[in-house]
Amino acid sequence: MAPLSVIGREWLRIGLIGFGGPPAHVTLLRDLMVRRKGWMDARAFEDANAACSLLPGPSSTQLSIFCAYRVGGPAGAVVGGLGFVVPAVVMVLALSVLFLASAPPEWVRGAGGGAGAAVAAVAVRAGAELVGPSYRHAMEGHGHRLRWLAYLLAGVVAAIVIGPYLVLVLVACGLLEMGRRIWFSGAAGSFSPGVIFAGATSTGGIGALAWTAFKVGALSFGGGFVIIPLMQGDAVDVYHWMTDAQFLNAVALGQVTPGPVVATVTAVGYAAHGVGGALLAAAVAFAPSFSFILLGGGRFERLRADQRARGFLDGAGPAAIGAILGSAVTLARAISEDWQIAVLAAAAVALLILRIGVVPTLVAAGAIGAVLALAGAPLP
Repeated sequence: MAPLSVIGREWLRIGLIGFGGPPAHVTLLRDLMVRRKGWMDARAFEDANAACSLLPGPSSTQLSIFCAYRVGGPAGAVVGGLGFVVPAVVMVLALSVLFLASAPPEWVRGAGGGAGAAVAAVAVRAGAELVGPSYRHAMEGHGHRLRWLAYLLAGVVAAIVIGPYLVLVLVACGLLEMGRRIWFSGAAGSFSPGVIFAGATSTGGIGALAWTAFKVGALSFGGGFVIIPLMQGDAVDVYHWMTDAQFLNAVALGQVTPGPVVATVTAVGYAAHGVGGALLAAAVAFAPSFSFILLGGGRFERLRADQRARGFLDGAGPAAIGAILGSAVTLARAISEDWQIAVLAAAAVALLILRIGVVPTLVAAGAIGAVLALAGAPLP
């Protein structure tokens, strides 16, 4: 067992330097657990990473909590998990106060407009990077290319057309594939995808914010960026906590800060109900990840061998990737100024052709927006 002070220090370090999303987080955790400290062997780490991908919610966050659980028990999971997620929450909240203020300086509005314009290209890259591995996984397992494509397209269409009800499509695709596996294999049991889905609240109060945050934390199948279509419909169209331009700013803030992308929900919570709303949204969004590990850590790795769990993810996973790609359309629709279209085009070239990193691209787009605002360009 590692001392809690060591766990706190190491996981806080990863939370502070973990730019680049889940791939960077997994790399940093593997370096810590396998190479530097020898707390896990390479096979055990890969099994843990694979098992995390079968859980609903942000997989790299759950992997960080599980690794801390392995070396420090339940207390280690709490200390390490908080070390990983709190820096991102604090940074997003601090930036939200600046970028989502009622009357921010023009250069701030320009920076937000520039970075926000680029996030549609970020969504395309995030989804595109997941398509290949998802397809290969489907073909290597029990998948069928037509079903895989159908789930993917269902996610694309749902993200564009039905917004807040995307969650129903994700779950339906997962249950459909899981049911098909059970039917043809004769498997019995009562696997649940991990969450109980109640109806969304009908008002824009604390209950509505908690429901939105819960969807974000419990349904990030296929990568953290799937939270974008899950949030956008609620935050902009249903409850009107944010404008389209503010939502683009929030997404950009989640991308330029280190740590889990799910921390973006902090900005939505701040726009909805101030600092209290931000802290509530963050707590609700990350609660499922902690709960899965704390309640099932002893049996966690066995999840990888559960064919019903794999079946659910094989349906929900492609749908989530499709939702990420579909979110690019809704994000692009939120652009309101001509110069933002040019910024989006340049970001697409940088991200998709030149393969420049997400953080440098968003920072450059924000800088361009700030310069144009100071030069008198119209602001969103």
